[in-house]
Amino acid sequence: MALWVMAIAIVVITSLVPGKDLPQVGMNDKLEHFTAYGLLSASAVQLFARRLSWGFVCVLLVLMGIGLELLQGAMGMGRTMDSHDALANAMGVLMGLGIAFTPLRDLLLWIDRRLASS
Repeated sequence: MALWVMAIAIVVITSLVPGKDLPQVGMNDKLEHFTAYGLLSASAVQLFARRLSWGFVCVLLVLMGIGLELLQGAMGMGRTMDSHDALANAMGVLMGLGIAFTPLRDLLLWIDRRLASS
């Protein structure tokens, strides 16, 4: 859980620092947004047992993505608001939520059991 919260903090921080201060990762900007939010929501599926919790977290992640885009536009620190980034965030959240309907849904439990038995 602590790693997940730290990942959220990293997304918030990297969304709000001036763009010139960020390293270039050689990936399309929209793909970066999609991947980050997809990993956050896929992790939430792993961490929370109830479907209601998944929905709640996913709504909060989408709202966080929209809020960060609005903040980028309002800050005036070389970052701009981009509705396509917010859309990529939301699509990533949906993709991450989709893991709940695959065998990967319990991946962390499987890893935990393996580590506990060795």
